[in-house]
Amino acid sequence: MSSAAASPRDSTRGSVSGVSLGAAPIAITTGEPAGIGPEVALRAVQAYRGPSILLGDRALLEHTAHAAGLPWPLPHALIRHESLPHPVTPGHPRTDNAGYVLRLLDRAVQGCQRGEFAAIATAPVHKAVINEAGIAFSGHTEYLAAATGSHSVVMMLVGGGLRVALATTHLPLARVPAAITRECLGVTLDVLDHELRSRFAIPRPQIAVAGLNPHAGESGFLGREEIEVIGPAVVAARQRGIDADGPWPADTLFVPARAKSFDAIVAMYHDQGLAPLKYGSFGHGVNVTLGLPLIRTSVDHGTALDLAGTGRADPASMLAAIELAAQLAANQSSLSPEREAGPREISPVPLAGEGPE
Repeated sequence: MSSAAASPRDSTRGSVSGVSLGAAPIAITTGEPAGIGPEVALRAVQAYRGPSILLGDRALLEHTAHAAGLPWPLPHALIRHESLPHPVTPGHPRTDNAGYVLRLLDRAVQGCQRGEFAAIATAPVHKAVINEAGIAFSGHTEYLAAATGSHSVVMMLVGGGLRVALATTHLPLARVPAAITRECLGVTLDVLDHELRSRFAIPRPQIAVAGLNPHAGESGFLGREEIEVIGPAVVAARQRGIDADGPWPADTLFVPARAKSFDAIVAMYHDQGLAPLKYGSFGHGVNVTLGLPLIRTSVDHGTALDLAGTGRADPASMLAAIELAAQLAANQSSLSPEREAGPREISPVPLAGEGPE
């Protein structure tokens, strides 16, 4: 990765895609302190042209800024200090700092709930270290869902001109077919359609649904999930007023001309959807958690412990996450009450295998 040059900006003037700087700031959690999170967050706020607040240990951020050759104090962003319990060596996470990482998320959620922040953009965390600390943690998605009492959340990545939502996330492939049910797909399509309308300001989203099997099952010869589960779920969604189409064979659905003719694609499993998206956008993609009562975006990469402390971390994905969070907040604030209404009630579907995204 290569670092992006910091660009100066006036903290009292300007906009991002029409987002007024008078809006509430974006809360940026700085993630695993031994990873690249603090650096990419600092670099991103140098280039961002809207109000932002970094959540993290002030001394850690100051040290990181000096090591990366960035200005200090920050000319364009405020800091909400959270004390780091133990010293950090770049590239070497400590389990006794795991609680600090989660406190940053708690503070961001509380600020959104109070109207202090317009949205949250998260730097990467190291979920293995958090679990090794004795804290059950599957990833940002479940943690934020639990913190906000949200039962139906969907992971979507945005990048390379695509929006790809996942019906299942971090599951072994052997468990994917059983996890794909009509109810699961109904939840995914309802949440996706609602959020595309309410936060992405797309009046009538066109959603493509991928099949599970090669050639979308080849009329049942290569699998019956498309006939028995996916197809009926698409039909039911259309009956609810959702403009869904499929199931499509994934290899032809992701042909660029076809993929970009839809507002979003629902992939059946992680690599089916994210491999083509990341091929076209890695380092600039954004992860968005749909179905929360707040806006949360994130980077499309991990903690990159091998790059921590080198001053070479690329902030492009972090900057893209912050800018998208601001745009979604602006879209939502301009909606009428009717369009802000949530999707229809569906029995919650347990989340399984969610990762740090």
